[in-house]
Amino acid sequence: MDAVVLVSGGAAVTPFTSADRAADQGLAAGNTLTALRAHLRERHAAVFTAPARIGDGEVREDAGWQGFSDVAEVLPAEMTVNAVGQIDAAGVRLAAFLRWLAEERGVSSVDLVAHSMGGLFCRAALRELGGTGPAVGRLVALGTPWHGSLLGDLLTGEITAADAHDDAPTLSILGAAPTYAAENSQGAADQVSARFLGDWNAAQAGILDDIDVTVIAGGHFDAHREPSSLWPHDGLVAMRSALADDVPATVLPRVRRHTVDGDVHSIFFADGFGLPWERALTWDPAVFALVDSALAAPPPAGA
Repeated sequence: MDAVVLVSGGAAVTPFTSADRAADQGLAAGNTLTALRAHLRERHAAVFTAPARIGDGEVREDAGWQGFSDVAEVLPAEMTVNAVGQIDAAGVRLAAFLRWLAEERGVSSVDLVAHSMGGLFCRAALRELGGTGPAVGRLVALGTPWHGSLLGDLLTGEITAADAHDDAPTLSILGAAPTYAAENSQGAADQVSARFLGDWNAAQAGILDDIDVTVIAGGHFDAHREPSSLWPHDGLVAMRSALADDVPATVLPRVRRHTVDGDVHSIFFADGFGLPWERALTWDPAVFALVDSALAAPPPAGA
């Protein structure tokens, strides 16, 4: 592929970066993608991050926790993902960004590496592209909620606090979820539920037929095994969902699955539970090695 494009997930703020230009102050590619970008830049000639923010608009800075400023290049709102909005709307913006890479930067083919809801944004963008823009060879999804999340499934009643079986960390996560959703969602929280994604996945049949997909799941919280819609989980996504176990082959025909049992969803969860950032999916060298393998691998058997 000509380039690797990194896509962050829900409620993430990420500047546009290219191989040689990023934010000059703070974390160069935001708190989700900085470490992964730095790793991939050592191995690929062209690595871009797709711009994303909370709400509509351009990305100029992130004044929040572990943020950034002095962005080298600001792209227009119409190609900037609203990371707290609806999945399909994010896909429209991401597709516009990918077309821009093809038209303005001469990028004819890409591999996509996405975190969390970024994997859903990528799938929506692939449908939106409809064969236009750069060719997409691979999708690598880290902690993507293919079939629900703790946040979405709690809001729709698919899981409850009783399913935590009195596990203190999980109870604290579930207890904070409704307030977090109210403050950080313009539709995204309702759509990362098994109830919504079951139908949404069915509508995506055929989109990934020619894409090699690798999914990587964390499972730091493993005090129990049932229900599998919750246990084990990375703080936000159950391992079963991140591994796309309930997504039919008509939707996901070419997939490799990997688990990193000790990892949490993001550095927010690592920081909150007193773990080193290297235990977060987008900061873990062990995950980087899996991403490297996925980007170098031939098509899955039978593809």
